[in-house]
Amino acid sequence: MGRARENASTGELGSPAQRPEAAETALELLVHGVGGTTPEEMLNDPRTVRITGDTTAAVYRRVDDADAERRPDDYRGRPVHEAYVWCNLTSGNGARALWLLLLPFMVVNLAHWMRPTARGRKRTVRLYGLLVRLAGLTLTVLLVAAACEVALDLTAWQCAGTRACAQEHSWLGFLSPDVSGGGWWSQPGRRLALACLVPAALTGLLWYLSHRTWSAYESQQPMSREAEPDEEASRTGLGRPGFWYGRRLVARLRAAHTAAGFLTVAAAVGTSAARHDRASGGPVVLDTLGWLLDATLAVGAGVVLWVVCRRGRSENRLDQELDQTLVRWLPVGSIVLLTLTLVYAGWSRPGWHSAGRLPGDMTFGGIALVQGLLVIVLGVVAHLLYRTRPDARTAMRGLAGPAVAMLACALGGVMSGGVSQRVADWLDGTRDSIPGPPVLLTWQASVIPPLLVVVLGLIGWLARRTWQLRSREMGSVGLDYKGEPKDAARTRRIASTRAMAALTDRAPLMIGIISSVTLLLGAGALAGALATEDPPGEAAQGAYAFVQGAAETAQALGSWLIGLGFILFVTWGRRAYKDPAARRTIGILWDVGTFWPRAAHPFAPPCYAERAVPDLTWRMATWIRATGGRLVLSGHSQGSVLAAAAAWQLRPSVRKRVALLTYGSPLERLYGRWFPAHFGPAALTSLHREVACWRNLHRLTDPIGGPVRLPGDCGPQVDREPLKDPLAYGRTERHPLPAPILGHSDYQADPAFAEERERLLARLRPDVPAPRAQDDDGLPQGS
Repeated sequence: MGRARENASTGELGSPAQRPEAAETALELLVHGVGGTTPEEMLNDPRTVRITGDTTAAVYRRVDDADAERRPDDYRGRPVHEAYVWCNLTSGNGARALWLLLLPFMVVNLAHWMRPTARGRKRTVRLYGLLVRLAGLTLTVLLVAAACEVALDLTAWQCAGTRACAQEHSWLGFLSPDVSGGGWWSQPGRRLALACLVPAALTGLLWYLSHRTWSAYESQQPMSREAEPDEEASRTGLGRPGFWYGRRLVARLRAAHTAAGFLTVAAAVGTSAARHDRASGGPVVLDTLGWLLDATLAVGAGVVLWVVCRRGRSENRLDQELDQTLVRWLPVGSIVLLTLTLVYAGWSRPGWHSAGRLPGDMTFGGIALVQGLLVIVLGVVAHLLYRTRPDARTAMRGLAGPAVAMLACALGGVMSGGVSQRVADWLDGTRDSIPGPPVLLTWQASVIPPLLVVVLGLIGWLARRTWQLRSREMGSVGLDYKGEPKDAARTRRIASTRAMAALTDRAPLMIGIISSVTLLLGAGALAGALATEDPPGEAAQGAYAFVQGAAETAQALGSWLIGLGFILFVTWGRRAYKDPAARRTIGILWDVGTFWPRAAHPFAPPCYAERAVPDLTWRMATWIRATGGRLVLSGHSQGSVLAAAAAWQLRPSVRKRVALLTYGSPLERLYGRWFPAHFGPAALTSLHREVACWRNLHRLTDPIGGPVRLPGDCGPQVDREPLKDPLAYGRTERHPLPAPILGHSDYQADPAFAEERERLLARLRPDVPAPRAQDDDGLPQGS
């Protein structure tokens, strides 16, 4: 790769008035898709140079094109090619593999953006966002509660309080009353106070990662601009000036979730000591302090809820304000309260001994109940919104958001239960010297086998449907390649690829069934734990032999499966930390999951689009301002989504000078169906009308990309007929070797790509009006 350097191609060193000859120059700005690529591959040249940007995201050109603006005569018959490379935003260094631990937070954040398209109903829309934010808050409390379960209950309370377990783990000896001979740290309150440093450190780490990643990824301000009259015609929020700059909301939510984490730790430590003081008839001062502590915790929880509920995102303007007092003092106040709680719990109580599980183990039951109720109410709200503007293409008839929120809660529960179960097995093994994790976590693990049975049934059904579709596609392949000598194996391979690509359209049904079954099984697990207070195997004692055997099998198999899943999860993360190829796979997951801003959970992985979209917007605006030339924005796969978002951010007057070329695009197939409020038919139709022209390429063998499917006459204007894949059925003069089935890749290898690009360039008028006069900073006057 050539040495990085900045040059005049950024468009800020000149103006059309200074270089009128550059107005004829055309630019093709390429944006890659999921998984990323290199600028050499995008530009098809081993010699490239970075013309603007940094090592995280940058724009590259061929070395020979670096000064293209100074030689416009050399580019009258062809465009200048630029490549925007953003893959390091999602699959950079090895530390980002640790983002796997934030998976439930990312999933619940996606649920926020899956709101159905609504007409009116502003209060209902706000209620939808509020419910998702509350679900995100419960996930933070669940994660910290799981850390408290491991550190406080299993380790400090149960193992350190049991002679056999403490002797097995000598590093716990100083906490054990028996091993240490009644040492200073052996009292239960002091053990809990010391162990709470683990969940407190976890909360602090989450705060630090959220703050650091925001500064690194999401602190890029979009172009400041005033709304233009025809801007109100846009049918999506992605064009609002403040959409890609959510600093204020993220900061507020980060403060609230951090405080919630510290308050959860304080409650785990302080309420146990307070319960002992009330039951033992201890000193009045300690009893009074216990009641005061509980009241303060309740007030703190109320403040956190108020902050989460008070307001959502501000998108209509670039909101650069920050609630300094709230953001600073809410976490500090929770830390002060936690410190006072530790002093209170560490007070000497010679008569206090640990036995059984730590009081309050039904905390997990309360969290599960609240999450279930939130998902049900969210489903009702989503249904009401969907009814205002029904669309048959919307995933799950508007219930995708509640379904995904349910899966996020289930992921959080599985991860919490897996960690608790593995730590309990590590501490105690098979000796049964300690009670182990709460009963509810055992019940939740026991419902995993029935859920897997349902999943396997769905996989079998999908396999059958795919086989049937392949049989139908066998005839279609023959029609697409008329006059070719038939090869049964070749036809079968092409038909199978098409049938497998169609599985993407079955995803809403799969997600809907799995989330519904998860909700029902979760409710059953909660009811069983509350009714019996025993694990499933013990609760089934005395029942029919079949029932008892099934309960014991589900409990044993569930514990094994949840442990195996946790081990695989950690192994995958560790492998991704060391292996760039595995890290690239995780990066593909983040490419899709972290496109959206952190509107529901501040601890979710950072939104790369808050860096990428301003980058693309600035590049397009400065090019057009400097040259007045033609610009084709060319996006593949996820790059087409970034391209559309960047086009929406341009001024309407500038947007009309941009042509859009998308290929392998999930704009309608995935984003339009799952995120209808922002990529639905109305939004995509407005994009088609607001840019100069738009063409979309797709293949039947592509599992990700598809047609845009705009209604009416707009559809054929945007979508080209499906491209042939492979380009040749058999060996030909032009393809003497068997042509590969490309699927989602190498769209530029198809002659149709160059053909459509030339048509777009021809439709862009070279005699566009000159931009407005510029001020001293190179920006249009009035910006």
